[in-house]
Amino acid sequence: MKVSEQWLREWVSPQLSTQGLADQITMAGLEVDAVAPVAAAFSAVVVAEVVEKVQHPDADKLNVCQVEDGSGERVQVVCGAPNVAVGQRIPFARVGAVLPGDFKIKKAKLRGVESRGMICSASELGLEEGTSEGILVLPVEAPVGDSLRDYLGLDDHTIEVDLTPNRGDCLSVQGLAREVGVLNRLPLTAPAAREVPPTHDAVFPVRVDDPELCPRYIGRLIKGVNIAAATPTWMVERLRRSGVRSIDPAVDVTNYVMLELGQPLHAFDVANLSGGVVVRLARQGEELVLLDGQTVALDASTLIIADDKGPLALAGIMGGEHSGVATETRDIFLEGAFFTQLAVAGKARSYGLHTDASHRFERGVDPSQTRRAIERATELLLAICGGEPGPINDQASPAHLPAVQQVTLRRERLAQALSKRLPDAEVGEILERLGMLVEDGDHGWSVKVPSWRFDVSIEEDLVEEVARIHGYNRLPVRRPAVRLALRPDDEAASPLASLRRQLTARGYQEAITYSFVAPELQQVLLPEAVSPTLANPISADLSVMRASLFPGLIRSLEHNLNRQQSRVRLFESGLVFRGELDDLEQLPMIGAVACGSRLPEGWTGGREAVDFFDLKGDLESLLGVAGDADAWRFEAGVHPSLHPGQCARILHRGEEAGWIGTLHPAVRAKLGLKTDAVLFEVRLDALTRGRVPAFKPLSRFPEVRRDLAFVVDEHVAVQSLLDSARRQAGEWLSDIALFDVYQGKGVADGRKSVALGLTWQHPSRTLNDDEINQLVDAIVAAAQQQLSAELRAGSQG
Repeated sequence: MKVSEQWLREWVSPQLSTQGLADQITMAGLEVDAVAPVAAAFSAVVVAEVVEKVQHPDADKLNVCQVEDGSGERVQVVCGAPNVAVGQRIPFARVGAVLPGDFKIKKAKLRGVESRGMICSASELGLEEGTSEGILVLPVEAPVGDSLRDYLGLDDHTIEVDLTPNRGDCLSVQGLAREVGVLNRLPLTAPAAREVPPTHDAVFPVRVDDPELCPRYIGRLIKGVNIAAATPTWMVERLRRSGVRSIDPAVDVTNYVMLELGQPLHAFDVANLSGGVVVRLARQGEELVLLDGQTVALDASTLIIADDKGPLALAGIMGGEHSGVATETRDIFLEGAFFTQLAVAGKARSYGLHTDASHRFERGVDPSQTRRAIERATELLLAICGGEPGPINDQASPAHLPAVQQVTLRRERLAQALSKRLPDAEVGEILERLGMLVEDGDHGWSVKVPSWRFDVSIEEDLVEEVARIHGYNRLPVRRPAVRLALRPDDEAASPLASLRRQLTARGYQEAITYSFVAPELQQVLLPEAVSPTLANPISADLSVMRASLFPGLIRSLEHNLNRQQSRVRLFESGLVFRGELDDLEQLPMIGAVACGSRLPEGWTGGREAVDFFDLKGDLESLLGVAGDADAWRFEAGVHPSLHPGQCARILHRGEEAGWIGTLHPAVRAKLGLKTDAVLFEVRLDALTRGRVPAFKPLSRFPEVRRDLAFVVDEHVAVQSLLDSARRQAGEWLSDIALFDVYQGKGVADGRKSVALGLTWQHPSRTLNDDEINQLVDAIVAAAQQQLSAELRAGSQG
């Protein structure tokens, strides 16, 4: 939230510098993000009056003006602005003035006519971004000759406060002033709360069908307003300094009151209303054209403002285009309401919106403030636009309004939490300055919470309030005295950090993505996945919990490819969520994605693209980190997002632990990716669980090696052949390796030659040929029987 320092100091003005005030607000738990001047630096710019204007003799788009600048003589200025007119009060930069950007004003001749000074636009003075369409026209009462900086109060600062979601009470000048007043023990100087008496008896009918979501709705009919009137400069400036653009008096006044008091308001054009106003839930199929021109299909759970013809506005979010105030509006219906947080929370985001009103209602608005806000807005509207106010129509349901919270704060609990015992008088004073009603008791304080503090409901909230107002920096620093036992070090476990280091060493970079993803993306990659849907998502494309690491990795890959990064290696670790909320399984996983060339660009490297086996090699390096690589197997499988024939199920001790493969071409086309990508994900608990290293004496006796080449059907997995050979090779087998796969001349069609190297070594003696031959015969016989394998002629060696 942005607030003008001058505006804030009208409510409460401590003896602090601008930076001191910002620091104090930050130390109270309301972090100040930035402090910036409200206007760029300029000098020698005064209020002046245009007293004469004639056409430039040699230029159709230039005018020769005479201005009075308070110096006692007229000054001739050549001006090209289309809106300059006689009688206007304007900002005038005298000769010698310095404008933003170090632009110095000098005497000049424009098309042969002398010009001594410059009539300025808002953008030339740094008061708005972009280029202004014409000069800045000041109110007719602006005093000629006065410094423009003094007249507009431009020696001011905007304080931008980053509020946590629980401090919605500070989303206004009043709320922030309350905090500053409490911190400095100063009273507030608020604008007088005047009740505007009605001048006619007409009451616009209002009905609230859902008081549980809208416990209070207040409206007032104001007749005969002049929306074409100009919003006062002081109000336009305060809106600008708060980051709000001036539109028309009705909108400006409602925005001003929202910024001042924290209560969103809205004005309807009565001529566009049919019957009365009804606060109800939307009906399925209803549509509404919003003020921004967007048409939304309303959900049946959305609270709306409607009339006899249909929806007028999204309650607490945005008004409709049809019923909005325009220049020709003569009668307006001014509304203010208290919508519960439940009524508005998540609704704006579900329609792709975020407005100042929804931002406040989602965090809580003071229900006791609504009538005061209506009165304040009425007073301002009548002063600007004129009109005749009617009586206030207050529809309230006391049973549904928030009850007064009563919280007990114990002395001992407060002293324990703060590591300091504060005097009872100081604690009571702090709470009372915060607007709370305090009663002393034997063991502490009984506190009634004010209506604007939705965030205070338990004892710990009161402890926090006392701590921050007393001052966090005044609390003692003490270390807890506890006996901490050393945690056992599980040698069989390999930490995640080791896996990260391994992947980093192989050229991967770690990605950290959201745990929630776009439902459309997850549907493309995992059409049968079930995971929880968020009730209040950050945005529509982050609305379901991820059932796999694949969606986040694919999005990160896409992000890098769109920024000309053709070679990408990314990995991520984190939880995935599978099943409905009532039966949710949360699994820690680690995954990776790769695309582009196999090796980094260089004069020695080729340009071959990374493929399935490259990624499988990277994964196998991970499988060995925990020292239990033999527990892992890869077998062909079918995965909806992976290419058939280039996809494998990863097994750990016979149980599925993950997937590896090439991204399916059809999936790649749907996602708009123009390059192949390979990816895997594996359960982290299986990867990190290994075995304790154990010493085994080295044998002093020679190894014996035999090479066997089997011819098998091409669909037979090499792993099957390895497993069969390992089962028959006996206890002295020390190594088995695949060293050749061949198809072609000499091997029948549909068959392949697979060559294995087997090594034996006995720990205490030399193995003889008869023993080895028996083992080889058993291996060959088992391969023939189980896999229909044939020993290739002349292959045994």
